[in-house]
Amino acid sequence: KTTPKERLSLREEFKRTKVSFDSAAETLDKIFESLRGGSQNDISAVQTAINPLIEGVFRNQDAVAALLRLKESGEYRYHHGVSMAVWAAIVGRHIGLARHELEKLAVGCAMCDIGMTQLPPELLDQAENLTKEQLRIIRAHPTMGSELVCRSKNIDFEILGIIENHHERMDGSGYPRGIQGAAIPLLARIAGLVDTYDAMITPRPYATARTSHEATQELLDCKGRQFQEALVEQFVQAIGLFPTGTMVELNTGEVGIVAAQNATRRLKPELIIVLDADKARLASVKVVDLANQAIAAEGERWITRELLSGTYGISGEEFFI
Repeated sequence: KTTPKERLSLREEFKRTKVSFDSAAETLDKIFESLRGGSQNDISAVQTAINPLIEGVFRNQDAVAALLRLKESGEYRYHHGVSMAVWAAIVGRHIGLARHELEKLAVGCAMCDIGMTQLPPELLDQAENLTKEQLRIIRAHPTMGSELVCRSKNIDFEILGIIENHHERMDGSGYPRGIQGAAIPLLARIAGLVDTYDAMITPRPYATARTSHEATQELLDCKGRQFQEALVEQFVQAIGLFPTGTMVELNTGEVGIVAAQNATRRLKPELIIVLDADKARLASVKVVDLANQAIAAEGERWITRELLSGTYGISGEEFFI
């Protein structure tokens, strides 16, 4: 169970991560803009911007996951790249990748959509269905991206592999080349998984956001086909079925924010209860560890559904800042 001191450090880490996240998104924004203008770029700036976030994953993964879950939907492309980098670092760390591999993974993920800088901007935010020709153009972005990055100084071939293959799928249904199985590099398989997850939980011009739980269920439905089975399972273990920062409703009617994961019992995280059964705000928040309940006293609590941030006028962020 987290102590008040640990919750304070979660809050401090959350603030620290927010600064690193915004700074990394700004760096990516600048690099993408200069590439759009036809300039050359030194990719090492991305590495420098992403490293503090990797450090944050090692220090306090829960705080970092909470920030990703609660981030405001800013400019999707830059935020999505940074989010992908962090989700990937969480998964990579969980499966035991070496630190230098984690860094390559994070930088590659941050730059997955760099090829989009070469596409007509109106294509990227189009809400209506794309024509076959438009789809063909968009599906060229991994190849364009790796060609762009190829021209940079000191680029690593594994990073190129991530950019080029993040839309390939285990069953060969991906693009641009339709390769399958072990032909897709491991780091690109992780990138494809976190790319899909982050896109599902983020509101877009043409799609409303899904809850983390819905997105995870969808990945579990695709495992063994589009995504490697073992990787999907490790991903769910790494972030939990209800990631830190998620807002949930309980069988009692109370509403809480997930404050910490339970490593062995994924459906029973620790919660900060913020609304009572009548959806009224509590004068002081109550911390409940679902895995360690004194059942006789209040009856057992369990999560009945996840809520999108903003439901009942509550944003999870206010409990972390």
